[in-house]
Amino acid sequence: MPATLQTVLLLTASNVFMTFAWYAHLKNLADKPWIIAALVSWGIALFEYLLQVPANRIGYTVMSLPQLKILQEVITLSVFVPFAIFYMRAELKWDFLWAALCLVGAVYFMFRGTQ
Repeated sequence: MPATLQTVLLLTASNVFMTFAWYAHLKNLADKPWIIAALVSWGIALFEYLLQVPANRIGYTVMSLPQLKILQEVITLSVFVPFAIFYMRAELKWDFLWAALCLVGAVYFMFRGTQ
């Protein structure tokens, strides 16, 4: 499997865990003390790091650090928007589209001229 595809898949899976670690407690643990939410989030974040660290190591063999970071941000929003809409029941807004278009521009500028 190509290194870029491995990176994208691992970062996507990592971001699912990251998104739940960072935000799901707002819905699921709102009635619990913050320390409980923090400990649960740390437990979830362990799985994020078990995927994110190898993803970045693999990705760094074929991408520059800035390219890897932009890829991470695009994947983060690609995971976060469905999470926000379907899991957290956030209202879908046009601002999601405008933010996505800005990211398309960021990807273009970061990856232009590369093979």
